[in-house]
Amino acid sequence: GGLILFAIFSLVMDVFKIGYYSSFYSCLSAIKIIYPIVQAIFVVVQTYFLWVSAKDCIHVHLNVTRCGLMLTLTTNLAVWMSAVTDESVHKAHSKLKKNMTEEIFRWLLKVGMRSSSVEECNCNSQICQIFKNGYFWLYPFNIEYSLFASAMVYVMWKNVGRFIDHHSHHIQRLKFRLFRRTFFVGIMLGLIILVSGLGVLILYEVQVNSNAESSKKSQALTMYYIFNIVCLSLMSLVCIGGSVIYRFDKRDMDRHKNPTRTLDVALLMGAALGQYAISYYSIVAIVASTPRDTISALNLTYALLMIAQHTFQNVFIIEGLHRQPP
Repeated sequence: GGLILFAIFSLVMDVFKIGYYSSFYSCLSAIKIIYPIVQAIFVVVQTYFLWVSAKDCIHVHLNVTRCGLMLTLTTNLAVWMSAVTDESVHKAHSKLKKNMTEEIFRWLLKVGMRSSSVEECNCNSQICQIFKNGYFWLYPFNIEYSLFASAMVYVMWKNVGRFIDHHSHHIQRLKFRLFRRTFFVGIMLGLIILVSGLGVLILYEVQVNSNAESSKKSQALTMYYIFNIVCLSLMSLVCIGGSVIYRFDKRDMDRHKNPTRTLDVALLMGAALGQYAISYYSIVAIVASTPRDTISALNLTYALLMIAQHTFQNVFIIEGLHRQPP
């Protein structure tokens, strides 16, 4: 389901890219228009393949199957790196153009700072601007799709030739009852936090990127940090509470080999390393900077809580992944 959701947005992004490049095809190479078309076909075929075959454990033509799956995995990683690079270059050039005069920017284009000739073509029409802004904002979905598909293909690759253990034949089917008290309260609190977070993020972006006074920007920063500090504190307490509950739950730990769970743990820890690094550098920058004001104190608290929350959350999730069903 998650893969299909990201695939749909990736297809929309490809449609926007095709529309954007088609707006000035006369000054572009044909490969610029062909690439999103081929990528859209790849997304459709791969999503269908994973939807049909994700649970298969292949026991015939093992080497050919492993080769094909690894080729698909590396293709997804290449698409991921391409999307990340394009998004980073787009942001860098947008910021560069914003902070420089038009004459200097045109001179930099001539001396070769641009990696492609797309931006040298004029995009003056309204529909062209819509296509341009649309595919730029949809890049994160394409990035997540590539990572999502890579993870699923990796699990399929690990399952080639694998025999399922006898204990794994028992499938625990969760009975989800929406209006059961614990589920209902959790969902409602989660939705409240989600909606509140979106509202705070929109207010923050509007205030910081506007031409408002510095006092209003400072208020927006304060609101943003306070909201995140409260959320991180609640999340840390909930994860600690969950880990304590595990101590009273006398279930055995599942130590058997499981490629899906191993990948889940690896991706979880790998993703946390990025946030740890961001928080660490934020702490170093705040401690080394002067003068120290309220914003700096809030930023420091936010960075420390981010490290604590990710640590408690990872411990809770990893321990939960290794527990046997009731």
